[in-house]
Amino acid sequence: MPKLVTLYIRQTAIGFVLSGLFVGLLMYFDVANLWHLVTNVSGGWLAGALLFLFNGIVFAGVQFGIAVMAMARDDDADNGRRGREPVRGLAEVLVPIPVPVKDDRRMRR
Repeated sequence: MPKLVTLYIRQTAIGFVLSGLFVGLLMYFDVANLWHLVTNVSGGWLAGALLFLFNGIVFAGVQFGIAVMAMARDDDADNGRRGREPVRGLAEVLVPIPVPVKDDRRMRR
């Protein structure tokens, strides 16, 4: 399997584990009376399952985004320089070019 696919699957699994932890903490601390909703209301399990699913999608996307952006940081080689080098030689290339303009307007008085 390509490395990018394995990276995506791994980060998605981490995102869903974090989602399970997050929803578990929400239920444990009974935030907004969610524990009562899930356990005592008909179809409350569906609310818990959807909360887990949608948070899993969000956390997996964020986790994968962080992993991809961290990969670019590893490839940056600045050779010990601070900041960027200024662009040189551009002012030497820019030369004003005269453009003739025919003015057909009449003077109004």
